[in-house]
Amino acid sequence: MSVVLVLIVIAVLFVAYSNGANDNFKGVATLFGSGTCSYRQALAWATVTTLAGSLLALLLAGGLVEAFKGKGLVPDAVTHQHAFLLAVSLGAALTVIIATFTGLPVSTTHALIGGLVGAGLLAAAGNVHFAALGTSIVLPLLFSPIVAVLLTVAVYPLFRWVRRRSGVTSTSCVCIGREYEEAQARPDGRLLLVRTGVVVTVGEAGACVDRYRGRFLGLEAGRALDGLHFVSGGAVGFARGLNDTPKIVALMLAAEALAPTWGLLLVAVVMAFGGVLNARRVAETMSKKITRMNPGQGFTANLVTSLLVAGASRLGLPVSTTHVAVGALFGVGVVNRTARIKTVLTILLAWVTTLPIAAALAALVYLLLRAFGVV
Repeated sequence: MSVVLVLIVIAVLFVAYSNGANDNFKGVATLFGSGTCSYRQALAWATVTTLAGSLLALLLAGGLVEAFKGKGLVPDAVTHQHAFLLAVSLGAALTVIIATFTGLPVSTTHALIGGLVGAGLLAAAGNVHFAALGTSIVLPLLFSPIVAVLLTVAVYPLFRWVRRRSGVTSTSCVCIGREYEEAQARPDGRLLLVRTGVVVTVGEAGACVDRYRGRFLGLEAGRALDGLHFVSGGAVGFARGLNDTPKIVALMLAAEALAPTWGLLLVAVVMAFGGVLNARRVAETMSKKITRMNPGQGFTANLVTSLLVAGASRLGLPVSTTHVAVGALFGVGVVNRTARIKTVLTILLAWVTTLPIAAALAALVYLLLRAFGVV
């Protein structure tokens, strides 16, 4: 293998690491944000389920591999040019890792498209077919978060109605030491523990979470919902691995640097490591800074996200798990009226700038490669 091919493999794995760091926690953000489990438990579940989706990616979502080789966007001869593939990979990876360190959830899909455009403008001497970005790429990216918001806003009230009709009630609990105690707010702002009658201040109580009491279809409602919530979070992780892995592997396959199986395995493993080592900042944003949520709302957001992303993967539509997940969480915030508009606007700004930043970085890398005679 030549030095350039080795560099392409490293650059693609850098994309995979950045993607894992920014995206791996998105499916389980609701588990952590609703108090259903700890950060480490959520991260472990995200890693396992995303890895499973990644390993099945080429079998179930091969259409995305062709989409992200750049075919149709630039001339076919350019899609196999080593300098072009190296520039695309580095431009996308740098964009996503910068966003990760600032705690902003961005789209690796957007970054890759930006890299394809930026490097393509130079490698193809401006011969970039922007029409190819239309119905197959741009429209799914634009409309998927809107669909996620609307579905969440529509579905959650239905779930809440079913819960209430079933006699399941919602109670607020606070963490005292290692235990959750049911609590009621007093007019003076302190909390009354229902079981003991003790009054505590906010400073003495840990995070306040909602818990469900009652039975549904013969099952204890709280535990059943927690189980479904874990399944839905895992489904998002699986769908994300299924959707994102082909986009990243495509660059390696276009260069014919590695066999598809080895490329897939390497990308899947490195993506998992990225999530384990550098997910915390984006996790805090997704879990705590977009909206408050209870387990039922978190489950609804995950269900909407997993269905939309998995369905898009099966159809070969490159939607962004980030956009869908944030859209679903914002939908929760609309329903419970706790959406933090400032955070959402900051995320939207990051989304708008992701593509041009990736394009600029990819173009810069291509110019440097040309200067060093790699092109």
